Amino acid sequence: MRERSDRLLLAVAPRVGYAYIRLLRGTMRLAYRGREHLEAARRDPGGFILAFWHSRFVMMPFAYPPGGRITVLSSTHRDSELLARILVRFGFDLSKGSSTRGGAAGLLDIVRKVRQGFDVGITPDGPKGPRRRVKPGLVATARLTGLPIVPVTFSAAPAGRLRSWDRTLLPRPFSRGIFVYGEPVRVARDAGDEEQERARRRVEEDLDRLTDLLDEETGIGPEDPRPEEAP
Repeated sequence: MRERSDRLLLAVAPRVGYAYIRLLRGTMRLAYRGREHLEAARRDPGGFILAFWHSRFVMMPFAYPPGGRITVLSSTHRDSELLARILVRFGFDLSKGSSTRGGAAGLLDIVRKVRQGFDVGITPDGPKGPRRRVKPGLVATARLTGLPIVPVTFSAAPAGRLRSWDRTLLPRPFSRGIFVYGEPVRVARDAGDEEQERARRRVEEDLDRLTDLLDEETGIGPEDPRPEEAP
């Protein structure tokens, strides 16, 4: 019974989600800040990795500039599969894998596609959390591809939050939305463990800072405190 209901959910929910996101976009006023970071990365080295918290995924199809090609790391987890099927409807490519150290297949697929001219999109705390914690797979992807990580976040008002593990931000129709891109974080191909950890923490801190400042600006207030880091 659970398998049948999951199949039905995966067949119906992406269509509904896609239609609703298109509806939101058609009624929203969107502003963009920091797009010069994407333009700089496009010039040198020629591409980038967009990294964003899972809670901001609803409007992220519109964070990527038109005219390019992007592949998104997607696991086989049901929640990730739902998001993946919505992104496919927006014309995005998928690389099946994981954001943990066990996601070798996904990383290899991403490296191959980057050589073909694709950019990369990753939710570094997905698909199951911990919420707002960057997993090592993001930095590994940057090291292997040579692409800089560009943090991007989004907020809107009026908006609500779902009671999901990630506290998904759900804008309301006719709201005002803002995207903010942070400065690129580069990881050398020969980076050691300490350097990779510094890069991981910097992305985490940048995403937190940008997200919290934007939530304060739009007036929706901060998310619930994220889980404490495991000792």
